[in-house]
Amino acid sequence: MTLHPHQYFSDKSDLYAQARPTYPDQLFEFLRDQCRETGRAWDCGTGSGQAAVALAKYFRRVDATDVSPEQISNAAAHPAVSYSVQPAEKTDFPGAAFDLVTVAQALHWFDFTRFWPEVRRTLKPGGIFAAWTYTWFHVSNPVDVLIERELLEPIQQYWAPQNRLAWNGYRDIVFPFEDLAVPEIRMTLAWNPEELLAYVGTWSATRRYIEKNGAGIVEELAGRLQSAWGDQARKPVSMEFYLKAGRL
Repeated sequence: MTLHPHQYFSDKSDLYAQARPTYPDQLFEFLRDQCRETGRAWDCGTGSGQAAVALAKYFRRVDATDVSPEQISNAAAHPAVSYSVQPAEKTDFPGAAFDLVTVAQALHWFDFTRFWPEVRRTLKPGGIFAAWTYTWFHVSNPVDVLIERELLEPIQQYWAPQNRLAWNGYRDIVFPFEDLAVPEIRMTLAWNPEELLAYVGTWSATRRYIEKNGAGIVEELAGRLQSAWGDQARKPVSMEFYLKAGRL
């Protein structure tokens, strides 16, 4: 059976929620400062809610949607965040409802011909749209080389075409908004080998590879990663991070 792209993030969505990185405060402070009001934000394709919960520090109410019931059922609870299962391209929100609309690590999966009109319908005049993505990570030369040889090369053919939009920092996606100058945002995490393995296990290409070939690739990588990692329990892991934002 061939799965729809969204379903790769529905199966084992509890593990997905634990393994996916969180985002730096600098990102949300920038978005707050661009908004004329901070009453209500919508996080599309929220997954397990990392961005939605972070937005709740800066906006009085956050609506967070995802097409996957499994993702929503495992999303992080917060009193200011209201979750619902809805496609980003067609929602039941009223018009001109939001000061900010965000998409974290999911824009490349959307149908733009239907999504852009929905964003324009639900944003207030002068409201902000922002989308961001992180791509490859860097740990150390031994770890990076190991990941390239033992994982990235074998799973290369299993990436969906949409992933290339993310790898190019969304530069190939035309936003129907007035572009905003965005700051350089650094995304650095402190992970141990187990957390790194959990993260790469959430990649859609890894999941497709395992579905066809079994989990041996990850088990072998786990066995070799510890020696490449060294004695330090946690290492800084830097992510390549891209942000695009615009005003309606």
